[in-house]
This record gives sequence, C-alpha cells and structure tokens, in this order.
Amino acid sequence: MAISKALMLGILGCLCLCSLVLAARELSDDLSMAARHESWMVQYSRVYKDATEKAQRFEVFKDNVGFIESFNTENCKFYLGINQFADLTNEEFKATKANKGYKPSLQRVPTGFKYENVSFDALPATVDWRTKGAVTPVKDQGDCAATEGVIKLKTGKLISLSEQELVDCDVHGEDQGCEGGLMDDAFKFIIKNGGLTTESNYPYTAADDKCKSGTNDAASIKSYEDVPTNNEGALMQAVASQPVSVAVDGGDMTFQFYKGGVMTGSCGTDLDHGIAAIGYGKTSDGTKYWLLKNSWGTTWGENGYLRMEKDIPDKRGMCGLAMEPSYPTA
Repeated sequence: MAISKALMLGILGCLCLCSLVLAARELSDDLSMAARHESWMVQYSRVYKDATEKAQRFEVFKDNVGFIESFNTENCKFYLGINQFADLTNEEFKATKANKGYKPSLQRVPTGFKYENVSFDALPATVDWRTKGAVTPVKDQGDCAATEGVIKLKTGKLISLSEQELVDCDVHGEDQGCEGGLMDDAFKFIIKNGGLTTESNYPYTAADDKCKSGTNDAASIKSYEDVPTNNEGALMQAVASQPVSVAVDGGDMTFQFYKGGVMTGSCGTDLDHGIAAIGYGKTSDGTKYWLLKNSWGTTWGENGYLRMEKDIPDKRGMCGLAMEPSYPTA
C-alpha cells in the first residue's frame, strides 16, 4: 500500500520532533547535573587546574551519581550518597583511600585471647562505646580508636592520640607510615616508643614527615592480642569489652559511597582498610549489625560511622571484618 507524501512528511516531522525533545531532555539533564557538580565543588572546596580536568571530573561525577541513584532504587537495607569521593573513579578511590590504611599480614603470630571464657549469656544485647565516652570524634585521617578506647577504660581519660607520630616515626617496620600498615605492628611501635603523644601536640599533616623526637607521650599500652580468625562470636566477646581494630575490604563502590543503613550483600575480602569496631546491635526488622568507626571525616557514612551486617554465613565476616581483628591492652 502506497504511503502518501503528506503522511511520510508527517511521520518524519514527528520523528524529528521526538528527537528534538529527547535532545532537549538530555541537555536539561546535563545542565542540571552540571549545576549539581558546581554545588558539590563548593561544598567540598574542589578546584581543578583547568577546564579540561573539570570536564573529565564532571563525567566521572555524572557516572557516579548515576550509579548511586540506580543503587538506591533497588536496595532497601542501606543506601549510598554523594560524598567527597564523587569525582573519583573507583580505581582512583582504591589507590588514594582504600589501600592506604592497612596492609594484610602474611602470617599472624598466635597471641593470647583474654576474652575467650566470657560467657555469651553475659554479653549485652547491644554495645555502643560512644555512649560510654570511649570514642574520640571522627577524624579525616588515620585512626587510633582502639588504643584511645582502652586508655579511656584503663585511666578514665579520653585522649585523642597523634596518628602523625605513628606515620612519621614508625617507618622502619611493617607499619610504613602513610603507605598503610599492619595494626599489630602499630601496637608494637606504641609499646616500643613508650606511647603516643596527643594529636594537639603532634598534629596530622596527611604526609610522611620527619619524626619529631622528644615529644611527651600522653598514653601507652602494655601489649596487644589478636581475636581468633574468622570468628564473629569471638569478635563479639572482644567488642563487648573494648573497641577493637578490624581490617575490611573497603574498595567496593558501595563502600566508597556508603551513606546509611546496614550494609548487606556481597562484599570483597581483600583487606585494604583499617577501621574500629566500637559496638553491635540489631535493627527494628531484626538485622544484626556491627557498629564501626571510619576515618574519612563526618561527610562519609552515618556521620563518619558505618553499620555492617553481623553473623553472616561467610565466617570471614562482612567485607572480611572477622579475618584479622586485634586490640591493645593497657
């Protein structure tokens, strides 16, 4: 059946109009995204060297926002948010953040575990060491939360300790300053050094610097112990008694943009980031979780904190958190 010239022109006109509408929507979306990027740059004081870098970072920002919004429409246990890492690719994020706070041990030397005989019946249903004054405010740097916590429990004093002293002075062993390190070796350094000074006395500079000798140590520890590997029950025994250092795989995009809720689902176990377990609990729907303190500032996560699902089938724990926990003793 022949199609009249008028009908053909009408169809082509409609197609052209649809194309124009779609193009206009895409342009509007790009303009809206550009405005969001500009607002984000102001919020996080981000400045680019030139228009080319800004254009490149905008594309990364746009892709990340798309990932975040798509994820949030499909998940209900936890959600993601646009944070200070929104113009970094996941590969860049891993290189600059995730693998800077921890280097997994090749072989753990067995230690004692003083909480092994603590009855599970005697453990509280929920723990949050923040409510007991044993956790310093969230920092945007390395973190000494486990050491600060045990000093508080021993002396009654909550002291913010200097991560920079650890970065500058513990450079000959495995801890390796800003290149990340083993938590056990950090504990060994604190013992050998006679303690750490306060953060105010030795401020954080976010770079390896020359060790400043002669600082007055504000707090010290006696020793450290490792929590039995791949045992969330043992970790619960320890966390019920004090904050504990744990290592996790923090390189996934869901970790990069975590904003709130209880992180569940699949997660890697390539340990690359050290954080602190400071409690545990259960949500209203019965989901058990670990409460963790991160060191990426208060704009990340739940004001700098994270909840991860507890007692999962994988013995290694969510993101490997049960693989290499340890804590200092004072």
